[in-house]
Parts: sequence; structure tokens; C-alpha cells
Amino acid sequence: MKIQKSSEDYLEAMLMMQEKHGFIRSTDVAEHLGVTKPSVSYATKRLREAGYITMDRDGLITLTGSGMEIAQRMYDRHKFLSQALISIGVSERTAVEDACKIEHDISQETFDALQSIAEREREKGRRQ
Repeated sequence: MKIQKSSEDYLEAMLMMQEKHGFIRSTDVAEHLGVTKPSVSYATKRLREAGYITMDRDGLITLTGSGMEIAQRMYDRHKFLSQALISIGVSERTAVEDACKIEHDISQETFDALQSIAEREREKGRRQ
């Protein structure tokens, strides 16, 4: 099943909140993404129905296995692409913004190839 870019963004933000705070609250996700609380409520409902998250009675969010897989993939892509862009001279702010755009549209094949290039360059640097 193809997941929407906005859902990927929400799942990635949820993972980031979990890493930062140790828990996931809708209010933190809204603040991080710069969206309204009703927008987060709508998104969490869709994500719950799709089986990507669960919510307890207190409103705390937990990523399911499939939700965590998507969130981790997007977060890994985001970190890698941000660093790659910074390494070629892009400002950190622009790199982070552009990585967020690229991470959704780049194919797995292209992403894997970019990672391979980066790994070869790291190996070359270690040997010198």
C-alpha cells in the first residue's frame, strides 16, 4: 500500500518526538510540524485506522511495527540527505528543508546508490 507523503511526515515526526521526549503527544507533533491540533487529530485517526499507530486513554501515541518501519526509513533518509547536502556546501537550514522534500520522492534504488557513493568516499578517506 502506498502511503501519502503527509502520513510519512507525521510518522517521522512521531519518531522524532519519541526520541526527544521518550513519548509521543499530539501537541508536540503539531508544534514540530507547524500544524494545528485538529490537523493532527485528523491525521492520527487515519494513521490509527491504517494500523500505523495506537493511542492509549491518555492520548499517548505508540508507533506500531509497520508505523515504526516507515518512520525509521523516512528519518534515516532525512538524516542522510541533510548531511549529504551540507557536505557539498548547502546551508544547514536549506539542507534540512530540501532533504524533507527529497526524502519522499527519491526511489529506493537511487537512495541506495547515493549511500553507496558516500560509503566509498568514507572508505577512501580512511585509507588516505
